[in-house]
Amino acid sequence: MFEKSLLSAKRVLITGGGSGLGAAMGRRFLELGAELVICGRRLELLEATADEMRGQFGGKVRPIRCDIRDGAAVETMMQAIWRDAPLDVLVNNAAATFIAESEHLSFRAADAILAPTLHGAMYCTLAAGRRWIAAKHRGVVLSILSTSTITGRAFTVPSAMAKSGLLAMTRSLAVEWGPKGIRLVAIAPGAFPTPGASGQLRPKGRDDAWTSRNPLGRAGEHRELADLACFLISDSASYINGEMVVQDGGAHLRSSGAEDLLQWTEEQWKQHRAARAKR
Repeated sequence: MFEKSLLSAKRVLITGGGSGLGAAMGRRFLELGAELVICGRRLELLEATADEMRGQFGGKVRPIRCDIRDGAAVETMMQAIWRDAPLDVLVNNAAATFIAESEHLSFRAADAILAPTLHGAMYCTLAAGRRWIAAKHRGVVLSILSTSTITGRAFTVPSAMAKSGLLAMTRSLAVEWGPKGIRLVAIAPGAFPTPGASGQLRPKGRDDAWTSRNPLGRAGEHRELADLACFLISDSASYINGEMVVQDGGAHLRSSGAEDLLQWTEEQWKQHRAARAKR
């Protein structure tokens, strides 16, 4: 589909790049010639993923442990990255979410979602942006959002708020930073199952027939999202700025994805809260 050199000479940082969709995008970026930096909180996981990527595709992959919830830690990471060479692309992928009745959310639970999903992405974006602007270096920020930015989504309210905030950031900075040669774009994926997200969002007791109600009758494949990401960060998309591309098979045109939870009983929610408390 793409020329093998599509992303050659591009240096890309992926937050949450050690697993799931972050790792899927990283593999595809590397395959198309990019140099990667992947960050997350678990260095052992990042190193294992980096070794696997190098073994499969060759190329450069640098793992860095960073808790993006900490703005000072983000600055330290960016300083370390820029000592070697500037980034060309930032992918805001790291996020947290889980289902809960909103009236039962504690401050701590809400912050556990908002801190990496909204604050961490903002810290990374501002840290990269100020360096690009100072050096007059062109850059791209790709944020992985959610169709909750369009529909809202019951029972994952902090996540919907965080993703909507990042969409506002994408649109706002596209105007502010566009004249400086910096593009901001976003993807709103539908169902692209990963072990981490599925464990949080689709616990036992949820409707198992949800994929059949997607207009295309299936979930997305990781390669499909990775290919879209490759296009958006490439020079081929250089006239796309401030836009969010929805990639969900048309599912958001039917529902927000949370309607089955409206039928849960109080007993089911009690069991779910008890299960989460044991993690």
